[in-house]
Amino acid sequence: MLAVLLDPEKLTDEAEICRIGRLIGLHRPDFVFVGGSTYFSSVSPLVKALRPLIDGVPVVLFPGHPSQFAPEADALLFLTLISGKNPETLFGQQAASARRVKDSGIETISMGYILVDGGKESAAARATGTTAISASEPETIADTALAGEMLGLHSIYLEAGSGAAVPAGAGLIARVRDSIACPLIVGGGIHTPEQAEAAWLAGADIVVVGNHLEQFPEDLPLFSSARNSLKNQQIKI
Repeated sequence: MLAVLLDPEKLTDEAEICRIGRLIGLHRPDFVFVGGSTYFSSVSPLVKALRPLIDGVPVVLFPGHPSQFAPEADALLFLTLISGKNPETLFGQQAASARRVKDSGIETISMGYILVDGGKESAAARATGTTAISASEPETIADTALAGEMLGLHSIYLEAGSGAAVPAGAGLIARVRDSIACPLIVGGGIHTPEQAEAAWLAGADIVVVGNHLEQFPEDLPLFSSARNSLKNQQIKI
């Protein structure tokens, strides 16, 4: 599956929201993720603006801070940063927001968030005060993902960071895929349909493209076509 990540801090121009929204409605990724590492306000205005444009594509919150909550979304990735040891991102922010999330009735999907070194320090690493795990330590990353699943998390996200120089490699994705049974999400540094396809073939259930489509939204059809082509191949097999 394909998810388009929209950062509310960067997507503020009404014309740009309309442009990317219409492209999403036309080329239909499987999900729209909404969230950012350094944004500290509700994303409700962005979610409401997207709704009439995206033709029913599910909107899933991917919050970098509890203030980003928007009950108008379809679901929330209730994440815990299991690659770091900052108690605020492991459990503190989750506890602070749990009651409001519960009372809203929004669908929540627990997610183990793992920062992988993508060749430069990511905004997520800076915002959380944690250090990404080196991609040269695949066993550590795989064991971290497995521990998250065994603790009851419903999904795992391998994040190389927005605009990463190097995305999570196929070998690393495959190693994590072999270790867990729950859905595996992969994002960060994916700039081409070929990189997305490599991640899918290695075992990613959802590939997330954000920074590239912020700069080149007209490339969304290429990523959707790559997904559709791969799905068609699987059906034929």
